[in-house]
Amino acid sequence: MQKILVIGLGKVGSLVATLLSKRFDVTGLDKAQPAVALSFSVMTGDISDQDFLDQALAGFDAVVSCMPYNLNLPIAQKACDAGIHYFDLTEDVATTSAIREMAKDSRSILAPQCGLAPGFIGIVGMELAKRFTKLRDIELRVGALPRYPNGLMGYSFTWSPAGVVNEYINDAEVIHNGVRKMVPSLEGVEMINIEGQEFEAFITSGGLGTMCETLEGKLDTLNYKTIRYPGHCSLMRFMLYELCLKDKRELVEQILTEAKPPVQQDVVYVYAVVEGWKDNRLEREEFYRAYHPIQIDGQHWRAISWTTAASIASVVEMVADGVLPGKGFIKQEDIMLSDFLQTQNGRYFD
Repeated sequence: MQKILVIGLGKVGSLVATLLSKRFDVTGLDKAQPAVALSFSVMTGDISDQDFLDQALAGFDAVVSCMPYNLNLPIAQKACDAGIHYFDLTEDVATTSAIREMAKDSRSILAPQCGLAPGFIGIVGMELAKRFTKLRDIELRVGALPRYPNGLMGYSFTWSPAGVVNEYINDAEVIHNGVRKMVPSLEGVEMINIEGQEFEAFITSGGLGTMCETLEGKLDTLNYKTIRYPGHCSLMRFMLYELCLKDKRELVEQILTEAKPPVQQDVVYVYAVVEGWKDNRLEREEFYRAYHPIQIDGQHWRAISWTTAASIASVVEMVADGVLPGKGFIKQEDIMLSDFLQTQNGRYFD
């Protein structure tokens, strides 16, 4: 794997392509010209034109989609048909299920959900789980937040508004009382204290990827919750359900994007807790990190941008190096944390 096409050159996609270009022959693709100069070649075109998409993919060994979740399936299908590797950042359950079905007869790797959550958090959670003889609970938490919040919502859209709204509206898969089930998002609010600061966390869709299937029958509780500043969840419930805007996603995205533009100083919290038995002793293992903006090649990158971009770039590296299989579907929880951290881009997390 040498020639890689990165589709979508927004905040995250530009960095994904930049990171991969340090090792691979990368070409970017977007509908518009990038706002800043990039070190790799860029094509312009509309991927909704299927003939153009066919032409764009020709000659590449892999494609990385950094597009909103609702635009990924046609790219995945074309990649599968062409026998080239496919990677994306989707949190959407339906999209992942469709890609997984394609992967049954695929000649190449189809790897959705390679971002932060789902993605890195699942790799961390399974690393902790492997230390136990028998599992009881796995609780995974991630928050991408403004470091200096203002307003009642205490939020800034440094990530795709379409993806955030999708996570808030769709039901989430969990294991509760040993039973795998679907539960509503924006429920199960709990308070978390991180280094003396109080946060809330609540159920959102997609963060577990395929973990519920993998661990069904092996533990009592498995869930994923998004971390926010206190009060955020009730405001989103008010907007989506009391104001009846849940069926007007584009309007919600527009309102939130205009009201809460991205900040430069953000922070990403990654917190995983696993409880279970080591032989006959009940024990608890925790993983906690706070990731902040960093400089890459002299340019400032937000925490959410580099953690997401480095996550998917690391998976691409592992496929290229033969650490991961060369065809079929990749579950994020099957990736070893040690392998992830040894990649060129995984080292950013260490």
